[in-house]
Amino acid sequence: MTTHRPLEGRVAFVTGATSGLGQRFAVILAEAGARVVISGRRQERLAALADEISANGGTAVPLILDVTDPAAVQAAVAEAEARVGPLWLLVNNSGVSATGPAETMSEGDYDFVMDTNVKGAYFMAQAAGRAMLPRKEGRIINVASLLGVRVLGQLSLYAMSKAAVIQMTKALALEWARHGINVNAICPGYIETEMNSDYFRSDNGQAFMKRFPRRRIGQPEDLDGMMLTLADPASRFTTGAIISVDDGQQFM
Repeated sequence: MTTHRPLEGRVAFVTGATSGLGQRFAVILAEAGARVVISGRRQERLAALADEISANGGTAVPLILDVTDPAAVQAAVAEAEARVGPLWLLVNNSGVSATGPAETMSEGDYDFVMDTNVKGAYFMAQAAGRAMLPRKEGRIINVASLLGVRVLGQLSLYAMSKAAVIQMTKALALEWARHGINVNAICPGYIETEMNSDYFRSDNGQAFMKRFPRRRIGQPEDLDGMMLTLADPASRFTTGAIISVDDGQQFM
């Protein structure tokens, strides 16, 4: 647990907080003093996470949210500000994938990935930006991916979507720089979560991991340092940065 609380009293909004990285981000931001709005589609998981954060002395407000609905996104940010206070930080974390050869991907697969990873991320950033612009301060951290800067087979849609998130990050950083809003992106490498843990414990997963420079997979807490650095008010001189946190996996 961090003892440094640079976000004391500030409001952070985390999307995709019902599992994996989003859940971890919510916990560490609360430990750093933020009042955290946690969002996602699974009500029971949000409630359990809010209870966990509260039990550890933090503040968490759960909001059911489908980020693919721009009207719902705008309403959620307005509700968050009304209930918790002025938004300081958006962690744009919601993401999905579709795996398979490019020639087999359907229009439905395309819409599934792009609606969440690109459309959802864009309109979440827009809603946060609209809230932050009058105050001329804020932080937006987009969760991109190693596959936004390099590619692997059978993940064409996911790679395309995360590359779009990277360009979105740069574009918004440029537009909002003069308004005191910093927009950055983290590009995680392979991190063990409930979605991939079975694979990485299998023979195929172990063989794939041997291609990594350090022959290991990351844990969600390996992103703590970068997340807290970019969220910190002291990061005022960092915007438009695309930061790989991948243990050197980009070189495999």
